[in-house]
Amino acid sequence: MFKRIISVAVILLTLTVVSCKDDVLPKPASFLRLDYPEAKYVNFENNCPFAFEMNEDAVIKGEKDCGFAITYPKMKATIYLTYKPVHGDIEKLLKDAQKLTYEHVIKADDILEQPYLNAEKKVYGMFYQVDGNAATNSQFYVTDSTKHFITGSVYFYAKPNFDSVMPAASYIKNDMQRLMETLKWK
Repeated sequence: MFKRIISVAVILLTLTVVSCKDDVLPKPASFLRLDYPEAKYVNFENNCPFAFEMNEDAVIKGEKDCGFAITYPKMKATIYLTYKPVHGDIEKLLKDAQKLTYEHVIKADDILEQPYLNAEKKVYGMFYQVDGNAATNSQFYVTDSTKHFITGSVYFYAKPNFDSVMPAASYIKNDMQRLMETLKWK
């Protein structure tokens, strides 16, 4: 009987020692860290009635009537600029630009308006930051209120998911604001 107790004790002790291992835990979720180079800006000028500064890493493609697509291949994003001459229809152009922004209110969590005024250059406008899972995260319009009107908006080639595109959206938002603030009429 004593041998049996010792045998059971040895077996239990062996099982205890052998089974002592760390518990396997799943790895915590991680997030992709997206670092972009510091933006360097260059002046863009052609035969259109305006000029501006843009990120040197972006690629600009001309379209008709002084409209442009400024692409960011690494971020899979494009800023679309549209130019329209003003022919006494400034109110209609303003309403159309505002309507375009507020069409995103269904998916947006918030739309922040930031007025822009540069009386010296005669550039007046509004910058919109659209928060949430909307198709565009930033939009703007600028005008001199008598001859020229430009709208700009950024679109990503991905399903709108604000959390995943936030670093790129923030980077491009800064570029859009720089474009807007450096715009000058010829």
